[in-house]
Parts: sequence; structure tokens; C-alpha cells
Amino acid sequence: MSIRDVFGAGAAVALAIFASGGLAAQDPPASMTLDRCIAIALSRNPLWLSAEEDYQASLARVRQARELPQPALAYDSDLQPTLLDFRRSGESYFGVSQRLEFPGRRSLRGKIASLESKEYLADKGLLRLEIVYQVKEAFYSVLLAGEKRKYAAQDLELASDFLEQARAKYEAGDVARLEVVRAGVEASLATTALKLAQNDVLLAKARLNYLLGRGTLEPVEVRGELVRAPAAIDREALVARAVQARPEIERARAGLAKEERRKTEAVLSYLPDFDLGLARHRLTGEATTWDFTLSFPIPLFFWQPARGRIAEAGAAIRSLERRTEDLVNRVRLEVDEACLNARAAADQIALFETEILTQAQDAYDLILFSFQEGEVGGIELIDARRSLLEARRAYADALYDQSLTIAALERSVGGPLEGDDHE
Repeated sequence: MSIRDVFGAGAAVALAIFASGGLAAQDPPASMTLDRCIAIALSRNPLWLSAEEDYQASLARVRQARELPQPALAYDSDLQPTLLDFRRSGESYFGVSQRLEFPGRRSLRGKIASLESKEYLADKGLLRLEIVYQVKEAFYSVLLAGEKRKYAAQDLELASDFLEQARAKYEAGDVARLEVVRAGVEASLATTALKLAQNDVLLAKARLNYLLGRGTLEPVEVRGELVRAPAAIDREALVARAVQARPEIERARAGLAKEERRKTEAVLSYLPDFDLGLARHRLTGEATTWDFTLSFPIPLFFWQPARGRIAEAGAAIRSLERRTEDLVNRVRLEVDEACLNARAAADQIALFETEILTQAQDAYDLILFSFQEGEVGGIELIDARRSLLEARRAYADALYDQSLTIAALERSVGGPLEGDDHE
């Protein structure tokens, strides 16, 4: 299941929002943390609930596999009544028998069912990782949209100030009418950009609501920040953790152990089960007798089916060993890529915070002062303001990208990083 599949109805969501004219005015909703959103999503996701039922069914099959066969009862009577006296007439037989599997077979069958249950549990774990990642992506998208809306509002303030200053300069005769027109266009563009940013917030909230099992247009507020990468990432430790904790690997190991036990089960099929019986015989005029029986089948050419099962199980084991090896290698690669992406994102953010944002702000302030002093025209100020806006938007995108890289890293290692706190 990919995030694109989950959010494939995004266009329809957008149309619904436009058709409704936005959210109706009502009391502001309580803000939700990321952990709260994850809990809600897991409690309402149909696939997750279905996976839980499948797992419970597998546990029931474990109990079934360990049950003894039902005993068999037999009764036969040949009555020849004399003057309605049945006690002194005919012959009767009553017996009970119990099938006893060869020692170890029933226990082995229970272990096989238990390993199948572990496979279902691993499937649950894998689905949980995917749902958590999707919720994180949607949650961070809301935060990103909110940041960009904030920057769009700041840009509108700058554009409005530019328009006021241009008008004042025009009235004072310091600039041509063209400067006022340019400033007006910039203010209009900034207004449009803010409206689009506000709509992006609605779309992001609609996607989050979808994952939470709520109406897409229901009010929702989130509380949190875009995630920063840890100060240090121990790649080797994370790889080792992933190899032990990833549900796919746990499932592969359970499947391998299951096939090994199935091979043992095939070997045990050479050995017969036993039938223990106890019967009572009563014949008119004779003493009642009790019989104890022990029987077991000896099929002709019994080894032929077992050989095929053993060969099949052996081939399945070898195949799973190769698949598990490949899976471990792919998990190692996935963790390595996530670690490299997290480090690259952290470096990019550091560059924004130490250089790019400061330089963009300083450039804008200098050109604004020069414009106020009449040393430069509006074109230069427009370019500087746009550069500042783009730097801020790019910074927000970088924070969002880093949040996703950390989410991907957590998914790749099978759970939250040490010390991770979404509250």
C-alpha cells in the first residue's frame, strides 16, 4: 500500500472543498498531537481492524491444532425378546476408542500453527508501520501548509507596505506611476498566493481527516512541529535493530521455521498413529466380556507419499533461506539510504539557518532602505522580496523533507528512534 494509493482521491477531496465553499464557521476544534492522530487512525483503519481479526483467527487455529481427536463410540445389538424380556435375549456390543497420534506429531502440528500465527502478527506489524508513516506524512503536510500560509501572510504584508510606499512616493513626485502599478500587481499576486496557501491547508487537513476516519471537511487542528534529525545517527546500530525488528524479516524467519517443522512432520508421517479401544460384549446366557484393543495401520508402500512431502519441504526451506537473505540485504540498504537522506536534510537545514535565510533577509532590508532613499527602483525591491519568500518556502520544504526522512528512517528500523517523542 503506497501513500499515493491512499491519497489517490485527493482531486475529489479538492472538488468537495471548492463545492462547499470551505469549512462552515463553528467552535474551534481541540488540537491533536501526532501520537493522538496515530492512535485514532489505528482504532478506525479498516485494514488494521481486519488484520487484528485475522490474527485472532490464527490464534484460534493454534488451539484447534493442539486438540486431541474426538473419541469414537460404537454400539451394536441383536435383540430377540421373549415375552418382552429384553434382558435375557440377544447379543449386544458397546465400545469406545481413541486415536492417539505418534508422540510429537500433535505438538509439532501446534508449533506449525503457532508459527503461522506469528506470520499474521508480522503482517500486522508491517501494516502498522505503513499506517503510522501515512499519518506522519499527512500530519507534517498540515504543518508545512501552515508554515507556508504564515510566510504567504508575511509576504502580503511586505507587498502591502511596498504599495503604500509607492503611492506615497508617487504623490510626492519621486517615482513614476509605473511604480504604483507594479506595487499593485505584487499586492494582488500576494493576496492570491495567500488564498492558495489557505486552500492548501484545507487540502492537507482533508487528507489527515481521511486517515483518521473522519469527514474530510471536519475541523481539525494539530499541535506539533516539523521533526529535526537527531544530533547523531548510529547507522550500524540502526541496521542491527532493523534486522531484528522489521516485521518482514520476522515473518520470513517464522515462515522458514514453519517449513522446517513441516519437513519434520513429513518425516513423522512414516510412523503410524495408534487406536486404543475398550469394548464390552454381552451374550445371552454367557458372562459379559471386556476387550482391550491396540491397533495401527501399516499402509502398503507407505514411504512413497512421504518422500515427496520431504523433498517439497526441503526445496521450500532452501528457497526461503535465499529470500530471507535477500530481504535482510534490502533492509540494510533501506536503512543506509534513510540515514544518508536524514544527514543530507540536516545539512541543508543548517545551511538555511546559518546562511541562506540571514542573507535573504539582509538583502531585502538593504534594498528596502535603498528604495526608501530613492537609490533603487521597485523592480529591485520586488526581486528581493520574492527571493526572501522563496528562501522561507524552501526552508519550510527542507524541514518537511527532513521530517519525512526521519519518518522513513523510523519505518525502516521498525519503530521510533530512541528518545523520539511526538508530543
